[in-house]
Order: sequence, then structure tokens, then C-alpha cells
Amino acid sequence: MNRTIITFLTLAILSCKTKETTEIIVIGTLHQPEANFNSEILFKILEEVKPDFILLELDSNKFTADFRLKEAKENELLASKKYQEYYPDTQLRPYEFEDRNQYRIDKGMRPTDGLTLRLVDSLYHVGLLTTAETEIFKTYKETLEPLKILAAKSPENFNNPTTDSLCERRQYYQYEMIPKITNVRDEFDSRFLIKPNGERISYRDGYQLWADFWDLRNQTMAKNIMVISEQSEGKKIVVLCGFMHRYYILSELKQLTHGTDITLNEYYEL
Repeated sequence: MNRTIITFLTLAILSCKTKETTEIIVIGTLHQPEANFNSEILFKILEEVKPDFILLELDSNKFTADFRLKEAKENELLASKKYQEYYPDTQLRPYEFEDRNQYRIDKGMRPTDGLTLRLVDSLYHVGLLTTAETEIFKTYKETLEPLKILAAKSPENFNNPTTDSLCERRQYYQYEMIPKITNVRDEFDSRFLIKPNGERISYRDGYQLWADFWDLRNQTMAKNIMVISEQSEGKKIVVLCGFMHRYYILSELKQLTHGTDITLNEYYEL
């Protein structure tokens, strides 16, 4: 067999070699312990999944230099810390929009977000909203009710496409429809908050910034997840997030993983 044929066969074999599949499992959580969901329940889920990496909705400064948690109080952190203690080869990583809380404060999104919603609620209760505005806010309030019921059940009840759709509808009203009230009424343009830099910002502008940040934050988190996943070929990666984020992160990841060797799976289908 001459050298040309050997070279051709070698290249053909190499071209047929595919990358190992990387799995991403996004698990929506409740941050605080409840009867139906706590750190022990989550720990048992992690034991069933057996992840190589656990990605957490945290800033990098919450970790030591070797990616150990500095402290653990919420469900995800307690479960992840315990899992890493039991399975030391497991890697923990942050994927959050870095320093998100200070970013929101500095930009004036907080506390204008809560103040704005309280003002809308007060206008709603005294009947000062228009008919269209009343319907928007009424629907906004109603979209939370089925989610409260699902969040009180076992974890698979708030980790599925149906609940994802309900979360998407709730957040759509919060970030897309509420501004249809706040961006047109004078009450939100005539009330102000002073930002840390001494500048003032109206409730209207602060709320709009907060609404826009919902997109920026989730899109950034999905990109951060992808960076880690692309560097971890063949690994099983669990992403823990508040379940209201799950629909957005999954939607972004479906686009970002299209045409790759990265798959998205549900923890209860493995």
C-alpha cells in the first residue's frame, strides 16, 4: 500500500471521529427551603444525575481561588457544597452576570423596580388606571397564581415545558407589558430616586432599565454556560437556577447549542 493511500485512509478515520457529547441539565430551583424542596432533596437529585460540573447563579467572588464556596445558605449552595464534599472531583463554577446587584443599584434599577410596582399597584387598587392598564396589571397579578401552586409541588412540576411557558408569560407581563403603563403615565416620570453617583433617575426610566436588564442578564448567563460547556467536552453539566429563569436560559441554550455536540436534557429523563 503506497504512502498516498495510507495518508488518505488515516485522514478518513480521523474525520469520522466525533467529539464526545457534552450534556447540559438545567434544573430550576427554589432558593429557600420549603417542605417540597430543600437542599437535601436537591442533593438527592444531584446524586442521581452525577454531574461533573455544577454551575451556580453566583458571582465569582463567592468562590475561593480553587472554586470552593466561601459560604452556603441557600438550597443550591448547600446541596452543591455537600455534593462536592461527597464527590471531590466535581467542579463548581459561577455563571452569573458578574456583580449584578451592584450593577442594578448603580444604574438606578433598584430600588426603582419595587417602588414602581408598588405605585402601579396603588393606582390599580384605587381605580385610577385606564381600562387597558387595569387589564394589564390584573393579568400580571393573575399569572403568578398557577406558579405558586406548581412551586409547592415536587421539583419536576416546576421543571417542565408547561411551567416554563407559564414563567415566560409571567415575565412577559412584568418586563414588556408593565412598561406600557409606566412609560405613558406622568406619575412615573415625576417621581425620582437618587443614584449612588448623585444623579437622579425617574421611576419610569429606572423600571425600563430593569426590564431591559432581564434580557441582558439571562442572555449573559446562557453565554457563560456555553463557554464552560465548550471547554468541558464529554462532561455532564448541571446548571442550577431559580426556576423563573429556566425558560429563558433553555431558550438561549437551544439556539447556542444548535449544530454542536452539546445536548440539553431533563434531570428526570436521564
